[in-house]
Amino acid sequence: MTTPYEDLCLYIDGEFVKGDGRREQEVFDPATGQSIGRLPLATPADLDRALGAAGRAFRTWRHSSPLERSRILRKVADLTRERAQAIGRNITLDQGKPLAEAVGEVTRCADHCDWHAEECRRIYGRVIPPRLPNVRQLVLREPVGVCAAFTPWNFPYNQAIRKIAAAVGAGCTIVLKGPEDTPSAVVAIARMFQEAGLPPGVLNVVWGVPAEVSKHLIESPIVRKVSFTGSVPVGKQLAAMAGAHMKRVTMELGGHSPAIVCEDADIERAADMLSTLKFSNAGQVCVSPNRMYVHAKAFDRFMARFIEATRKIKVGSGLEADTRMGPLAHERRLPAMAEMVEDATARGARVELGGARIGERGYFWAPTVLTNVPDDSRIMTVEPFGPVVPCVPFTDLDDAIRRANALPYGLSSYAFTSSTKKALALQNGIESGIVNINHFGQALPETPFGGIKDSGIGSEGGTETFDGYLVTKFVTQMD
Repeated sequence: MTTPYEDLCLYIDGEFVKGDGRREQEVFDPATGQSIGRLPLATPADLDRALGAAGRAFRTWRHSSPLERSRILRKVADLTRERAQAIGRNITLDQGKPLAEAVGEVTRCADHCDWHAEECRRIYGRVIPPRLPNVRQLVLREPVGVCAAFTPWNFPYNQAIRKIAAAVGAGCTIVLKGPEDTPSAVVAIARMFQEAGLPPGVLNVVWGVPAEVSKHLIESPIVRKVSFTGSVPVGKQLAAMAGAHMKRVTMELGGHSPAIVCEDADIERAADMLSTLKFSNAGQVCVSPNRMYVHAKAFDRFMARFIEATRKIKVGSGLEADTRMGPLAHERRLPAMAEMVEDATARGARVELGGARIGERGYFWAPTVLTNVPDDSRIMTVEPFGPVVPCVPFTDLDDAIRRANALPYGLSSYAFTSSTKKALALQNGIESGIVNINHFGQALPETPFGGIKDSGIGSEGGTETFDGYLVTKFVTQMD
């Protein structure tokens, strides 16, 4: 029996709230364009109720035992693994990615819960040796307060659980606005936290018109921390809004990740790995390798293997067993891909593979490979967020690093070389929050994830995971 699509609702003060006359938004399957559900949108009164619940819950949750927080997060991890297939299927239905990718996203997120369950038991302060024998100096780390979080549609489970686990583990409470286009995963998360015993008000989930909800939440005096994952322009707006009220922010914004392949690299392995990662989730990944710089001596060999690997990618509904790339998540992304290809070809680029929409049903775009692409073309300067990739040669490594750093982005990057000297030059030279050399090792629970320059402020994951959710208090006492 097929599991029905998630019963969509708000989650406020421990209660799941249905439509009941509220405005609703249709949710669509991007593989078919058909409606699969209706999502209730929060009223201003709902937002105020969520804020009030979070404020009240914080007064007690901030003093909760780290052991209790750890227990709840571990229970959510267990439930996540148990329900990964059903949750993953719903992600495929509303987001479009292949079922294996969707289930894998959910399963990996159980590790994030386990990691935060362990780390929240190790939020330490310190004792500073005093200058006088009758003075005691202490540094305490305390939860910042009520957090407002905003998460994107491309990895709906992953991006939400990172923020929720960090806030809950730190002793904060949170009001989260998830992605209205792909809401099922966030509702599933709320159900599991309720089942795990999280007190009412610690986690609240709301939906609505993004600009209206973000303004309402960020400007509320109840909120003390804002966390956002999404585009650079929106992130800058929200950061400015938060800054006007002196509120802390964590911003994980867009990128335009370069990949540099040196002539001494394992060329076939690099081509296979980059093809797999680039077209994962139809290229709708903030750390997708979007600009390939390949040494001229290896360029033809790399392109032959890269095109061969890309040509084998089966595009179709994410629910089909042999599908390796699903549709774009939104119909509006189709003209965006077409505009980038048209701009590149008008500037002299060649379409080596793909370059067009597939069929008329659903939002499918063929995996597209471009060569002879000038550095000032749109595809080389604007994050594509789709299955289109330019590949260009270089002859000097310093010049490749300069071109990689030429944009205001700095989220992730990739490099392939067998030379330790070049590897050192790459890790020192590339301006990026994450540098992957000869493999993809990012986004693990135990490693920090975040960008520099326009790509963001702060990190999620690793031992840095709670930094944005804690304040420092210095206590000095004389006997």
